Amino acid sequence: MSHAVEPRVVALGGGTGLSTLLRGLKRHTGSITAIVTVTDDGGSSGRLRAEMGVLPPGDIRNCLVALADAEPLMKQLFDYRFNSGGPLSGHNFGNLFIAAMSEIMGDFELAVKESSRVLLVRGEVLPATLDDCILGALLSGGREVLGETSVGTSTSRIDRVFLRPEGPKPLPEALRAISEADAIVLGPGSLYTSVMPNLLVDGMADAIASSKAVKIYVCNVMTEPGETQGYAAQDHLAAIFRHAGPDVVDWIIINDAPISDGMMRKYSHEGAEPVGWDRKVLESMGVRVVEGPVASQTELVRHDPDAIAREVMALVARKKRFMDE
Repeated sequence: MSHAVEPRVVALGGGTGLSTLLRGLKRHTGSITAIVTVTDDGGSSGRLRAEMGVLPPGDIRNCLVALADAEPLMKQLFDYRFNSGGPLSGHNFGNLFIAAMSEIMGDFELAVKESSRVLLVRGEVLPATLDDCILGALLSGGREVLGETSVGTSTSRIDRVFLRPEGPKPLPEALRAISEADAIVLGPGSLYTSVMPNLLVDGMADAIASSKAVKIYVCNVMTEPGETQGYAAQDHLAAIFRHAGPDVVDWIIINDAPISDGMMRKYSHEGAEPVGWDRKVLESMGVRVVEGPVASQTELVRHDPDAIAREVMALVARKKRFMDE
């Protein structure tokens, strides 16, 4: 009797959004490849990048912990942040571990692989590129800003983002995973600082466009002050198409659960609001729309890992049924 082959899912992004998605997906399939942006220049990652010359490990650490089958204590250890003052203050143990492993192995990609083994990771976590690159943005007034932190906190509307140096090389394993995938998921996460940097790596957007996988964009639940202020879902999509072409998204998943009054008040202080959408406009852009209650509202409004994973897997199953008919 043949065993059913697990669906192969490739997820691209960074920040907390990608690790949220991975936590849900690993309950459905062990065949997951996370392709993680490496342009972070803030916090512990930024300091290690500046002081040790390693690629920023923070987003990769989040993904490793999300996919880990290790004991809870091991996950706690990797997430532990030193807060006692002194030179270690603000650093994550997991970031330091990956940086140290990178020096021992002499290779960042191998360091991530070895860290995956320590944490018994289900699936694979890959940096989008091993080239050291900086994220920049051209703002609506024609001004340029450099550095992920500056792009994310910009108060002017972003026209487009770019990487310096341009066209960093992708990992061959990342391109192979994309070509073999059943589903490719962009987001959830900050549009310009988490999702977009992956699409700017040389050949990445083309690989996604030519893949036979079902291609899904998980739209953010809330707007982000500065980065996507006033954006509706169709603005997110237009930005992706402007940077990567129209063939990288077939479906968009949008949260339709109402946000509580308490959360609305909390977020309006920061200048954020729920992301709206116009189904007709989205469909006219050649994309199909899934509306579902995919938000979790505890201290923050985030995606619910299980709800979002269920929607992704439903689209994979739908595609398979269509192919089998």
